[in-house]
Amino acid sequence: MQNQPTFVFVHGAFANSFSFAPLQAELALLGHRSVALDLPGHGFEATFAAAYQAPQDLDALAAEPGRIKGVTLADNAARVIEVLERAKQNGPTILVGHSRGGAAITAAGNARPDLIDRIAYVSAWCPVDLDVNDYYAEPEMADVDPGTFAPALVGNPAELGLLRVNFRTAAPETLAAFKQAFSADLTDDEFRTFLNTFQPDENLDVGTSADRTQATTWGRIPKTYVRLTDDASIPLAMQDRMIREANALTPDNPFDVGTLESSHLSWLVHPKPAAQLLADIAAR
Repeated sequence: MQNQPTFVFVHGAFANSFSFAPLQAELALLGHRSVALDLPGHGFEATFAAAYQAPQDLDALAAEPGRIKGVTLADNAARVIEVLERAKQNGPTILVGHSRGGAAITAAGNARPDLIDRIAYVSAWCPVDLDVNDYYAEPEMADVDPGTFAPALVGNPAELGLLRVNFRTAAPETLAAFKQAFSADLTDDEFRTFLNTFQPDENLDVGTSADRTQATTWGRIPKTYVRLTDDASIPLAMQDRMIREANALTPDNPFDVGTLESSHLSWLVHPKPAAQLLADIAAR
């Protein structure tokens, strides 16, 4: 068992470790061990105010404090490193980040490359030439609606110190926008099921230029990028751009690239192809 790698999964914005349960089940059936962690303020550390429950009181919710306030990217990286330190005691580790979780695994890779035997991004942010927020102004993101969350945003982020989104909205237009952005290839029932695993609060800090990929540390780690062909949140063109930028940064250690036919979320709902792809990575 000491030579068998442990997959360490890091979720994206508003998500949690629960997102990976179907994928972990498939990996287990293929003989692989894994752990999905919750970043600070996520999972059972999340804030679910009574005003978020039905019947909702959005005015009260807009003023309700959230425990994720003040959580930083450094805090997220520290949580990832803590789990890696424990997993590494049992053999190699494969660190896998999805979506916004890419910022956290990048920061962990910059700080502790010794704990990571392979780092893998599944349509995840891998900031190389720009900060994560700055990529949103680039041409590859031109078709991404920056106002997707706006109709469901609750409260003032600057005053709350966090982002708060009402994922329990019943507004048809808002739900349709969410589905188009994250999971157009899922059924309505599958989409709403996933939506109900989301938490309302997310932290504000996704890092600065100091948190971009560092060639001397992160750049030493063998790395994989899994492209999602139908992702409308991080379009394929942006995924490919980050791959190119990273390969230019570390030309002697380029990304190993895989591809899944999936939206931003459906690979987690129908995980067999993703599990097989990850199992193949572990075998290599």
